Amino acid sequence: MRKLPAALPLDQQLCFSVYLANIAINRMYRPMLDALGVTYPQYLVLSALWEADGQSVGAIADRLALESSTVTPLVKRLELSGFVGRRRNPDDERQVIVTLTAKGRDLQQESKCLTELLLERSSLSVPGIIRLNKEIGALVQALGEPEARAESGPVG
Repeated sequence: MRKLPAALPLDQQLCFSVYLANIAINRMYRPMLDALGVTYPQYLVLSALWEADGQSVGAIADRLALESSTVTPLVKRLELSGFVGRRRNPDDERQVIVTLTAKGRDLQQESKCLTELLLERSSLSVPGIIRLNKEIGALVQALGEPEARAESGPVG
């Protein structure tokens, strides 16, 4: 294993590069998300619901690696905007189930422009984006809690 210097310059630190990539993607997406009437965190909630509609706030929070207390205000604002509906789970009154409205389902098609913009601006191919995403996903899994890594099995 190669020995690293005690202090790497910022531009050689992976954490800083990932941080800058996140900022760049958010800046690129912002005008389009503004036009769609959602913030980036709200877009993530909607994306989780597009994967599986009718989830509890807790399940959405788990999917996004957030706390329920962070997701709840996002869901409330999405409801006020007409993108989702909320109702108590009749089997467990402690749970709030979130479902997409027609407006929320329609937004999925409208938001495809975000992926197109990312491909265009990054100059990466679709296979290149998929490969990069898998590598980042493997890194996230490898850096996760040891218990979570043991439960999920090998990376690959």
